[in-house]
Amino acid sequence: MHRQIRALLDAGHEITYVAPFTDCNVTPDPRIRAVDVPRALGRHRRRALKAARGALRRGAEGADLLIVHDIELVLRLPRRRPVTVWDVHEDTAAVLEARTDLPGLLRRTLPALIRRVEARAEDRLHLVLAEESHRERFSGSHPVVPNTTYVPRRPPPPPGRNRVVYVGRLSRARGAAELVELARRLLPHGVRMDLVGAADAEIRPMLRDAQRQGLLDWYGYVPNRHALRMAEGAIAGLSLPHDVPPYRRSMPAKVAEYMSRGLPVVTTPLPAAASLVGRTGCGVVTPFGDVDAALRAVLALRDDPEGAAAMGARGYEEALRHYDWPAHAGEFVGLLEGWATASAAPARAHRRPLVV
Repeated sequence: MHRQIRALLDAGHEITYVAPFTDCNVTPDPRIRAVDVPRALGRHRRRALKAARGALRRGAEGADLLIVHDIELVLRLPRRRPVTVWDVHEDTAAVLEARTDLPGLLRRTLPALIRRVEARAEDRLHLVLAEESHRERFSGSHPVVPNTTYVPRRPPPPPGRNRVVYVGRLSRARGAAELVELARRLLPHGVRMDLVGAADAEIRPMLRDAQRQGLLDWYGYVPNRHALRMAEGAIAGLSLPHDVPPYRRSMPAKVAEYMSRGLPVVTTPLPAAASLVGRTGCGVVTPFGDVDAALRAVLALRDDPEGAAAMGARGYEEALRHYDWPAHAGEFVGLLEGWATASAAPARAHRRPLVV
């Protein structure tokens, strides 16, 4: 919504957006045609996916292009549809292999099924990849449009001294247990933790218990632009994912987002994140699963406000130079316009705005 759809709207195109607005407590942008569907959660997804299929069928009527982001929707595309694009943002098979809450049989069989679906989609759809690391999963050559962020033109406020923040989806593999334990250890030092993001079903009880105990504040899902405003002024932005296949080759989007808001980054040593933080000097790298090291990093940043501000400033400048979405938005819009125009009849190819 806040990157791709905004870029398309700015280019003068008409948008129909199928999303769980009500379940996420989000008011749709008045410039779009919003189609509300139930949210798919955990293993209880059949009702939501059935509703999504009908919504896609209705939403695609009269459209020049259909874009889907979730591989489950690739399986539920309407038979009669316009040019269709799968925007690949996640390695779902690798994520499933890393999930400990799935029965062993599903963890062994689902990834292979997902790979077959990916191969079939590659033959039938246009693909846009959010990261270079996704290329190895596909046999063809597909454009990469990086998953970057909007960087404010006015430098954000310097890091504060009394809270840390995590923005993004919460799961065990993304370090949820370490975040809760870190919150517990920070509390005696007068430092609070804000968690901003939806959570996997298996860890919600742990987060609710931590909130009831006063260890942290968990806000649940918050639209991205609001979540990043909430992050401003923290001591640091936390990114503590485990060393599991889905994350080894990718750059967590939250790292660039923290940098865009002038926050020092405290991250585990995933190669891309560690390389960026080390090269720019915009944060601290701590070992996987080492809560003591994360605690020391946060307290050191709190106790050195000038050093933390310098880290935040370096991160902000790097984000402005290399991770600002408007620098990539034109390429994204151009790809969609090209695919839609190539499939349109000559008489209508340029007669009206692209309808997505």
